[in-house]
Formats: sequence, C-alpha cells, structure tokens
Amino acid sequence: MRAAAARTAKRHWLFTIVLIAGLTLRVLTQIAYSPALVYIDSDRYLRGFSAQEPLGYLALLWPLQHAGGLAVVAAVQHVLGLAMACVLYAALTRRGVWRWVAALAAALVLLDAYQLQAEQTIMPDAMFEALIVAAAALLLWRQRPAATAFGLAGLALGVAADARQVGDVLIVPALAFALVCCVRWRQRLVQGALVTAGFAVPVLACMTTEYLVSGHFSTTQRNTYVFYGRAAAAADCATLRLPASERSLCPPRRVVAALGIDGLVSDPAGPLLSYRPPPGMTITAMANRFELAVLTQQPAAVAGAVGHDFLQLFALTREQVPGSTPITRWQFQTSYPTYPPLITASYVARIRPGGGAPSVIRPLAVLLRDYQLNGGYTPGPLLSVAVVAGLAGACCLGAARREHKALVSACVLTTGMALTVLLVSDAFEFSWRYQLPALILLPPAGALGFTALTARIMLGRMAWRGRPAAARAAPRAAPRAAPRAAPRAPAAEQAGLSPHLSLPVTSLPVTEGSAAPIPASTAPIPASTAPIPASTAPIPASTAPIPASTTPSSPIPGPSPWSA
Repeated sequence: MRAAAARTAKRHWLFTIVLIAGLTLRVLTQIAYSPALVYIDSDRYLRGFSAQEPLGYLALLWPLQHAGGLAVVAAVQHVLGLAMACVLYAALTRRGVWRWVAALAAALVLLDAYQLQAEQTIMPDAMFEALIVAAAALLLWRQRPAATAFGLAGLALGVAADARQVGDVLIVPALAFALVCCVRWRQRLVQGALVTAGFAVPVLACMTTEYLVSGHFSTTQRNTYVFYGRAAAAADCATLRLPASERSLCPPRRVVAALGIDGLVSDPAGPLLSYRPPPGMTITAMANRFELAVLTQQPAAVAGAVGHDFLQLFALTREQVPGSTPITRWQFQTSYPTYPPLITASYVARIRPGGGAPSVIRPLAVLLRDYQLNGGYTPGPLLSVAVVAGLAGACCLGAARREHKALVSACVLTTGMALTVLLVSDAFEFSWRYQLPALILLPPAGALGFTALTARIMLGRMAWRGRPAAARAAPRAAPRAAPRAAPRAPAAEQAGLSPHLSLPVTSLPVTEGSAAPIPASTAPIPASTAPIPASTAPIPASTAPIPASTTPSSPIPGPSPWSA
C-alpha cells in the first residue's frame, strides 16, 4: 500500500506539493488562533437558534461543539478545505483535464489566505462550499451521470441552501446541466425531477423545523426588505419620483458613503430603522414600495451598481470597496479580533460548551498576516481568465462532438453555478466573504473550458489535415468489386470508340516478327454478350528468344482482336 501511495504521489507530484503547502498553512492557522475565530454573526449560531439565519449550519456546529469545542469545529472546517481541493482535482482529471491545470485549479483553494481565515471562523462558509463541491463532483464524476447522482447532487445543494440562503439559486444551474447533458427529453425530465426532489427534501425539512419552533414556514425570518440597502445606495434621489411619505427612505450620498449597504439596513440611526411609516402601514410595506419604485424608474442604476460590485472580484489586489463591509474583518490580525459590544474576549471565554480564553501566538499571526497581505490570495485577473475560458467552453456546446459534449456540459455546470451565486450575492451586498465561492467554482470552470477549447482546436486541425489523406486512402481501402458487363454506349460506338475502353480503335503497334498494323475499323463493333470460357490448360512458356530483325515488318491485315 505504501508503494502504491508513493507511485500515486510521484505521478501527481505537483498536486502533492500544493496539498502539503495547504496542510502546513492550516496547521499554522489552527495553532495561531485559539480556540477559533468568532465573528459578529457567529453569535446567531452559538446561541442555538436564530430566526435570522438558516438552521443548516447547526447540523455541523452542534455535534462538534459538544464533542470537542470550538477548536474541533475549526479543525473539521480545515479538513473540509483540504477535502474540497482533493475532490476537485480528482473530478477534473477524470474529465480529461491535464494534471498541471487541475493542480493549479485546486491550489487556489489550498493557498488562499482568505479561505484559511474563513475556515478558522465559526461561520457556515466552509460547510457551504464543501456541499457545492460535493454536488458538482457527483455530477461531473461520470460523463453520463446516473440517476442516483442527480438525486444526491440535489440533496447536497438543498443542504447548502439550509446553510446559506443564497444557495437557493443553485438549483437553476443544476437543472440547466440536466437539460444539456441528457440527449432525450424523457431523460431530461426524469433527471430534472430527481435533482429537484433531492433539493426540496432538506429545504422542506428546514422550513418545517422553523415552523415547529417559531410558527413561520420559511428558512429564515429575516426581514423581506434586505434588498432595500442595494436600492437605496443605487437610487438617484434627485430624479426619483416618490410620494412625500417615502421621501425620507431615499438617503443622500453622504449617508450612503458613511453607512454602506449593511448600515442602511441594520444601523438603528439609518434611514430604514429610524423611519416612521404612515398610519396603517409598516416599515416592511413602505420599504417594498420604495424598492419597486427604484427598480421600475431606475433599473439601469441598480444593474450598474451590481455590475460594478461584481467586477471588484477581478481587481488585481484585495482592497476596501467603498460602501462594503470592512475587508479587515476577513484578514488575519496580530491580536485576537473582537467586535464590541457583542463579541469580546470575555464573550468567547463564556461560550459553552467548547469556549475558552482566546489567545494568539503572535509570531505565527504576524507570519499569516504578512502572507495574506503580500500576495497570499487569488489575483483577480486569474479569475477573469477562468470566467472567459469557462464561458467560451460552454459556448462550444452547439458545435461539440458527442465524445466532447460531456466536457462542454461540465463547463455549463461550473460556470453557471459560479456566476449565479456571485451575482445573486452582489445583488444584495458586496462583501469579500461572499466572493469565497469563486475559489471553488471559477478555477474548475476555467480548467474545463481550457480543456474543451483545446480539444475543439485539435479536432479541427486533425480534420483539416486528415481530409486529403483520407480521400487518397479511400480507393485503396475499398474492396475490389466484381467485374460487371459493360453498359452499351451507342453514341460512343457511332463515334468509333470501343465500348470497353472508350478509346479510338486505331492501328496497334506490333512486335518484331508480327504482321502489319491493323487498320482502323469504321464500322461499329457489336459487343459480345456470350461469356468467354475460362481455359484450364496451362499456357506453355516459350524459352526460345525472339530473333531480332533488321528489316521493317510489313503490315498484315487481320481481324480486330476485340471481335467476338
């Protein structure tokens, strides 16, 4: 077994190197910050139940927290990060991606410092990403996925939606993949029904649990005006037509710059929570009316704001985006990070079970922070190349041959999942935390797209070069046909042509000692239909030499050799 493992590591030496590097970084992170990093939203999960977040993450958090504390939770999340890289590498190589390209795609998950920081934090991001990778691997493992693969992939995506609400949209690219990879409409309907049923089971289970606990049949009780922040930040209040009762919901530019999208929604002094609705109306109803007014009157402004935030992912460096959540929350700090008044050192120490006094090993923290700020992240231009390659590979679907259609459909799945989850997240608010799914989806999409384009180009060149050779080889490869009777050619016969050779019947040269040339016949020669009997007697070979003559031969008249 050790010999087999050594041979495997040698064959996949590049991935082995980056896997060891990723493991080393995770061990350093686990040691540097004890027991784990706790964020503001972590309190919603640590309290056991929160109406503001889905319940899916509790399925991972509660057992691990009671088994070994927060340190065990962070360790398992690091293991999920390593497992994601291994599964992605295996799935890509099975789909024909070159090993060095697959290793590069997996390296971005292993070596990105923002991914390391998210795995060390008590938040559902690592679980959410692992479930997406599991669903994608189930659908990509075979060129023609089985029915069980579609059902299990839908189940994984449903649990991902229970972990983070944005996962609800992942059913759309999964259905698109079922539509593309299947050939017949009956197969498409069956596979689409399976992935939908698998997706619905955990979502309905989460909604039922929410109903039993709080009386609300939904995944969360988060306010329905979560889109208000995006609409208020994008709106041009000077040209927006609003009733006087809604005018205060449109904040000036200086307020937007000061609070950001998150502050516009959650800050008690913000324009939403400080709003006083008219009698008989609620804040939710008035916020919905404001959002509708912005969408109908200024749709280009909203789309432009979402597109602007989406393009931030492809910047060369990771910097603070105006109006977004501070990027420092997703960066390693040289001291234990706290967010008073809620998240303090005493709060972490009081967490039960599994809490403890927070501590930081400063040399390791300084090392990790320097690594993160000085290039230890995925550069945006590389992700942009992955997007272009994935889209280009998906666009080859109409011209793909049958043996490469599975590769193109894989581009549709991975690229569609990446763009869907990123655009929907940015539609509400930009945060560098919400860009983490790009690390697990865009690099595989780019690798598959690069492979699909390469295969397409190579096939085109082979077809262009092989066409003349195939044309020349066709007559030699064709079996020799049996002789058939020559068709009658009256017009050729009238012109003095032989019905067998289509050549003018003229005088033929004779050898030495033969008669004179045979004169050309002017009368048509009838074609014989009687079969010529095959002679069984061997023809004796003549051994006597033909005497050479120095006198010219005289012509000897005779019948045509083609006459019957």
